[in-house]
Amino acid sequence: MTVLVIGGGIVGLSSAYELATRGVDVVVCEQGSIGNGSTERAAGGIRAQFSTPVNVTMSLESMRVWDSFEERFGTDIDYRRTGYLFLARSEATAAQFEETVAMQNDRGVPSEVLDPDAAADYCPGIDPEEFAAATYSVTDGFADPHLALQGYARAAADAGVDVRTNTPVTDVLRGASDSREGGRVTGIETADGSLEAEFVVNAAGPWAGEVAAMADCSLPITPKRRQIAVVEPEHPVPESHPLTIDLESGSYFRPDRGGDALIGGHFGESDSVAEPDAYDRSIDFSWAADALETVSEWTSYFGPESVLKRGWAGLYAVTPDDTAIVEETVPGFVTAAGFSGHGFQHAPATGRLVAELVTEGTASLVDIEPLSSDRFETGTTRAETNVV
Repeated sequence: MTVLVIGGGIVGLSSAYELATRGVDVVVCEQGSIGNGSTERAAGGIRAQFSTPVNVTMSLESMRVWDSFEERFGTDIDYRRTGYLFLARSEATAAQFEETVAMQNDRGVPSEVLDPDAAADYCPGIDPEEFAAATYSVTDGFADPHLALQGYARAAADAGVDVRTNTPVTDVLRGASDSREGGRVTGIETADGSLEAEFVVNAAGPWAGEVAAMADCSLPITPKRRQIAVVEPEHPVPESHPLTIDLESGSYFRPDRGGDALIGGHFGESDSVAEPDAYDRSIDFSWAADALETVSEWTSYFGPESVLKRGWAGLYAVTPDDTAIVEETVPGFVTAAGFSGHGFQHAPATGRLVAELVTEGTASLVDIEPLSSDRFETGTTRAETNVV
């Protein structure tokens, strides 16, 4: 069996690796260089504090791999488990925290609801008077996306995967059929010619909607621009501090090396729809100034003496409910996309799900019914609210 994977980011390489270890012949077609889409621009978060059961389960299954990544793949990914701290300003969000943590605890996540003063014990720089409640989980953290990608790339190559960079896909081929949906997907077209396969995997990240259209499918995956700033704070952020999110303002920060911090969030111009082939990858200084001002309002780290050192922009592949699509969309065409910013951390579980769909015809690691694109037609979506 031959499988073609479109996309050389971490989701595509995880899928390729898992398929190859099951004896499948795999070719990865990446239009640029490995990881040059969303993976290289990710913040690297790894957490189980999600608001929907399916995302919690995806995290837990992925964390089994992240926790042993160096042992499995021989690559140190600088995985730091300093926790995530979510902060609520309103009583409504605080009440939602109670429900969410109960659901997480039922699934084995050691998260807890905290009052604002207890939250300040984990992150002394926050202003407790600004908040009504918080949640924290000690097993959350972050890793280096570039190192993780390299680990998967080496493992995939060792397993026999043929990775073809600078190979954009120009069409997805389908066989003839009398049905209006068309026939089974049979391969792809590239500038170097056509390739045949029993399955094609759409792991194209921000380009996934375009790739789906090539297969005569319509998937609600929208590329949205997000930005991250690297800041030298007025007061250093200790490396032991958690990734801390003011959920209602949409802003967050996490410690970086040497007392620096990363600042980001889904607010302002960073939420704009972008053209994945032509968006601006540099930071908007107006956005950076707003981001700094926002976090300075609820922490003591980012005063007027803070220095913006550098930054970048990347793309989230966003669905209407901020949850991925993982399915066999049409016969022979497997979708693994639309992670809405969670693709890096959910890549290990996603790779296994893709391999199960291809080799077994069904997924068993995770119940993927909530990840089906049919949910947008039937109205059975459940929006993910813990979005960073």
